[in-house]
Amino acid sequence: MFPSHLLRCCLLLLAGLLLPAPGHAASQAVAEGWEYRWGDSPFNTEGVPEWVLEDAPEQWHRIGFPSNPPERNGRENVWFRVTLPEGEWQEPVLYIFSVDLIVQVWAESEKIYQYGTFDAQGRGRFEGWPWHEVLLPSGYEGKPVYFRIFSNYTDIGLWGEVAIMDHPDLVLYILDNSLEALVIAGFTVLIGILALIFSLLQSEKKTFASISLFTLASALMLVSESQASLLIAYRPLMWDYLAAGSYFMLPVALALLLEQWLINHRPRLINRIWKIHLAYLIGAIGGSLLGLFNLSSSFPVFDALFLASMSVIVAVVLRRIRVMLPEQQILLLAFAVFCALLIMDMAVAHGVLPWSRVPVSWGMLLFSLAVVMIALWHYAGTQQALKRLNVSLEEQVAERTARAEGLARREQARVRLLTFENQKSRVVTRVIAQLQDCIELRQAFDLLARVMPEICSPLPGAYYLRGADDRYPRVAIWGGRGDESFPAVLDGGEGLPEPSALPEVRHWHETADATSATGPSRLCFWVPVESASAGTVIEGVLLLASEGIFGRSSGEYGAARLFAALDQSIQRIGITLSSIALREELQKFSYEDSLTGLKNRRYFDQLFEHESAVAQRNNLPLSLLIVDIDHFKRFNDSHGHEAGDLALQTVGRVLEQLFRESDIVCRYGGEEFVAVMPGATTAAATEKAEELCAAVRASVINYRNTDLGAATVSVGVANWPDLGQEPASLLSLADQALYRAKKAGRNRVEVAR
Repeated sequence: MFPSHLLRCCLLLLAGLLLPAPGHAASQAVAEGWEYRWGDSPFNTEGVPEWVLEDAPEQWHRIGFPSNPPERNGRENVWFRVTLPEGEWQEPVLYIFSVDLIVQVWAESEKIYQYGTFDAQGRGRFEGWPWHEVLLPSGYEGKPVYFRIFSNYTDIGLWGEVAIMDHPDLVLYILDNSLEALVIAGFTVLIGILALIFSLLQSEKKTFASISLFTLASALMLVSESQASLLIAYRPLMWDYLAAGSYFMLPVALALLLEQWLINHRPRLINRIWKIHLAYLIGAIGGSLLGLFNLSSSFPVFDALFLASMSVIVAVVLRRIRVMLPEQQILLLAFAVFCALLIMDMAVAHGVLPWSRVPVSWGMLLFSLAVVMIALWHYAGTQQALKRLNVSLEEQVAERTARAEGLARREQARVRLLTFENQKSRVVTRVIAQLQDCIELRQAFDLLARVMPEICSPLPGAYYLRGADDRYPRVAIWGGRGDESFPAVLDGGEGLPEPSALPEVRHWHETADATSATGPSRLCFWVPVESASAGTVIEGVLLLASEGIFGRSSGEYGAARLFAALDQSIQRIGITLSSIALREELQKFSYEDSLTGLKNRRYFDQLFEHESAVAQRNNLPLSLLIVDIDHFKRFNDSHGHEAGDLALQTVGRVLEQLFRESDIVCRYGGEEFVAVMPGATTAAATEKAEELCAAVRASVINYRNTDLGAATVSVGVANWPDLGQEPASLLSLADQALYRAKKAGRNRVEVAR
């Protein structure tokens, strides 16, 4: 009989495909008001935790998210509490992505949820990592909810998402989050089965078997780690064992495959890696099943072992990559993307990266598609080879005599051409390496202007670099040609020269006029640079005079090969420049607030620590201002979040215009800004704060042609060494002064005392 759980999951998956996914309005994140308290609560005679009954606000501490509070120091018990927000729900439930490791949930004196078993000492065993659905009692709004948690794992507390939603929306939400992984897992299983069949039929049995092992293990991991697996069978620990086994199997399959590819190079390290991981797989799963340790404790050890193994594999592969076939290199690239996503997911799990859903399934899909494309590629290559063979057999008799007569001449030209290509390849490789060492695009452009003659010689030419007003001044010229061939400036507004259509590289063919050479008289190459913000921009233009390169003996074949090599070199240079541009943008975005254009809190944290050390070392004053927009929440509620964003941008512009270039202004978070004034005294900082208040009052906020008036700000000022404490304490002191300013009526400046 068809299992009821499996039937239920199939129906829910069908609903997830046919029905629209629940919108963001169907859930409300619980992201504010969290507090924590280390230790475990005593229980009264009625079995109710005393911490639930007493308020004791001095014992509770605020935390941004209920996970890994500070100063753990080996403690295994912690409590969290939060007052849940109000909402219009029909069947309200509290959805928790995961908990490390077991949890009780209390509302007033009633236990409303428990996962895992707590013993008399408040401890318990690991029982899996499921998602949790806590049914909320009626009248929960405005009342605190308590979470009792035990964990002897590296992490403690809630993990991922915490939100309130209706029960039906939660089911669709789980399906929506899992559908992608399940579909990709199904496709991957098909690829794994086909690879297994090929391993039984083809000569490369071990290679296909390793691919099958990798794809099937990955598919099992995707299914086991998907949230929908609990809808099939609510056995969290079983799914975690399946996920762990398949996860631990991945490096075994990868190392086995690499061992087959590198069999002629004695890959001893690769052999040891898969044996070590296989031993760890058996030991970790077996030891946890025997109760020697919790399954959860095996993941951090494996992650460390996995990173070490991947480092060794990368080192080995990089040394041997050139001896591999193209299809092997493509599969390795797909492996690399998949492993990179696994490492990102690992970093999220260990708190190195902020929580987000890492699309590991897409890495597996990429690998599966690579296998399919390689199979199609081989099939197409086989068909083309058969066609070429038929044509070749028909032409061999007629061409044999003519080819024999011109063999010496063609060989001489070919050797000269290959020597030239190898020389240019080394030059381009060296230039690419030098470009990769450049930190900024401007530095790369300067280098390119210097080395372009070496890349393109003996072709005369000129190189142009994009400047202001879409004009391209000439930055390099070589080969003795004057301005009549290569003008000093190209005007992009009037249209740049079109890139040359390069001739096709064809087989060498002797004609009656074997000494003639054909090809365009002038070549044009564009150097495009892609960036996330500006898209594709033509940053450089290369013009070359191409007639008579190798003399008359190389012919059309040599010219086409040269042009193709030049085109490939320019493309490689463009890709390298694009990577530098992307790196520059990523560096900018990591320290910039996207709304106001000011530096963000991450930048402030690093800079303030540096400025504090400089001020203390050089005995120079350091002032810190904390600025808060008054009644910002009321402004948002009255005019909407878009108007609130406009208010933030307005205050940000005032801050940016008012302060000195040596001052640093950052958006600290929400409606708060900070300004660091190195070398400024208390009087100077206070005067600047008063100017800021006046400037903000004078800045009218006009939203959609409606005058919303002006905002006001409250400012807290702190200075070192006037306060006599460490410079690092200025943030806390300025915050206290800000609190006094708001308490005293807002729209004012208070100086820390």
